[in-house]
Amino acid sequence: STKLKANAEQIELLKEQLSKAVHLYDMVRGQNGQKISFERFVQMGYLEQVTIAANERLRYLSNNQYYLQPSDRKEGNAQSGLSLDILDSFTGQARDVKSLSGGEKFNASLSLALGMADVIQSIQGSVHIETMFIDEGFGTLDEESLQKAIDTLIDLQQSGRIIGVISHVEELKKAMPAILE
Repeated sequence: STKLKANAEQIELLKEQLSKAVHLYDMVRGQNGQKISFERFVQMGYLEQVTIAANERLRYLSNNQYYLQPSDRKEGNAQSGLSLDILDSFTGQARDVKSLSGGEKFNASLSLALGMADVIQSIQGSVHIETMFIDEGFGTLDEESLQKAIDTLIDLQQSGRIIGVISHVEELKKAMPAILE
């Protein structure tokens, strides 16, 4: 009877430990109040850093009009936290980045790519992203936006990066120091 009681107490202790482990597992896999897994939580932290770095360039490329910001929008049953909205400082309204025009999307994409490169290099000190290729997108830019994009790429090139551009835009070809046709 004493042994049976000791075994019953041991079973209850193990059940309690199992319950804690299952609860922790559920939290990590996203079965929690926010429906966000631990992996997504970490990704959201990186996205915030990338967004901050991207906004430094997007501010210049958009004449201080647009700023990227993480969105808590959910699409269907998917987890939230990795969507972006664009804040239009002229209207004070935030909207889905999908609503941007072609040229605006190009500037936002370029800013995000450069912001991601900056964050990767700052976090992983031994990782240096020295080469970047940009395929098209310049044809969607107006003259002023094209000049700002060219200035941004030239600044990157002068900082020691190799920037490869694939484009049919004549103004861009004229601005590049070396061309392959």
